Amino acid sequence: MTITSRHNPLVARFRDAARGDAGAMMLLDGAHLVADALAARVVVTLGAVTQASAAKPDIHELVARLSQRGVSVATVTTAVMDAISPVRTPSGIVALAERPARRAQDVYPAPSPLVVVAVDVQDPGNLGAIVRVAEAAGATGVVAAGASANPFGWKALRGSMGSALRVPILGGDPRAAIDAARAHRCRIVATIPRAGRTPFDLDLTGPVVLLIGGEGAGLPETLVQTADERVTIPMRPPVESLNAAVTAAVVLYEARRQRLADNRPLMIADC
Repeated sequence: MTITSRHNPLVARFRDAARGDAGAMMLLDGAHLVADALAARVVVTLGAVTQASAAKPDIHELVARLSQRGVSVATVTTAVMDAISPVRTPSGIVALAERPARRAQDVYPAPSPLVVVAVDVQDPGNLGAIVRVAEAAGATGVVAAGASANPFGWKALRGSMGSALRVPILGGDPRAAIDAARAHRCRIVATIPRAGRTPFDLDLTGPVVLLIGGEGAGLPETLVQTADERVTIPMRPPVESLNAAVTAAVVLYEARRQRLADNRPLMIADC
């Protein structure tokens, strides 16, 4: 049976998840995210696919894997998929899944956690990119603090390219995040636009928490004052600042370089 009505209750469930109104549920849009969720053992609860997409070999296999795990996959018309999917050009398959449940010890594993605390990063694409680069550079976790976007919203999930399904992520108040970092004996490194030390002059080994500020305003001065170190990425004028995700990437990869004590090069993967 194919669902043909936009007023079907199933449509409302997907749209609630897309808006972030579905509690602990998140919307996975596209074959890549659905496949990543299955690989990460995320609990998928419901799927929807168009008939045309289901005929494609890769999506047909994905639907079979969902069915093997007991996930109901509804067939919908293209018009219904347009209503379900929040993206401009729907991919043809979407799913609902439970957000991964994480604890502080997941984000701060012994002996040397490397954690990114994103403070008031309101653009979901930027936040997703920060999560992506955190995983790529070997960070142990991310905290989406303050007024940051929902890291499990559909835009942030797409921006993370599935990393949010694997990297431990917490939320909460920035002060509470700093208190948690202190409790795990982490040094606090705050990114500031000028007058800080370069990341190449800092010791980024050992337990470290990197504070990244939001678009425009950056980190609140009250948080900067709590930091053990302040880091500024050197830039040629007239450039005065970098995107939050780019800033995170530069510092995290320097931390990664320092942590590779045996000097083995990073594995190069196809982009």
